[in-house]
Amino acid sequence: MPTAKEINIRLADQPGTLGKVCRKLADRGVNILAFQSIPLEGESLVRIVPNDPAIAKQVLDSERLNYTETGVALVKLRNRPGELATAAIKLGDANININYAYCGIDPDTNSPLLVFGVAEIAQAAKVLEQIPLAA
Repeated sequence: MPTAKEINIRLADQPGTLGKVCRKLADRGVNILAFQSIPLEGESLVRIVPNDPAIAKQVLDSERLNYTETGVALVKLRNRPGELATAAIKLGDANININYAYCGIDPDTNSPLLVFGVAEIAQAAKVLEQIPLAA
């Protein structure tokens, strides 16, 4: 799982909006592997890595929500001190800038799953594959 599709959704920044969207996704069997929400210009920018991007997009289309899709680099890490440092250092050593990052959970092992938004997705995936996988 070295790369994945990330969906970026702009939502109204008001109570209940995120819950409604997540419920619609869950009702269609979409599992959100990683999630981030940040305030942006009076709205919320929500980033998700769904297990099934095609169904997630169908749900968002049916709700008439604006979204974009982009690729991200992923790495499954062990849950111990220094793992984030290792990943970030390896990317830096490869001259790959991290534009943003956030975490999720690997659905098979419940190990931490780190999502990196980078310009060089394929190169980052190769670098991150060199990190010993979480068991």
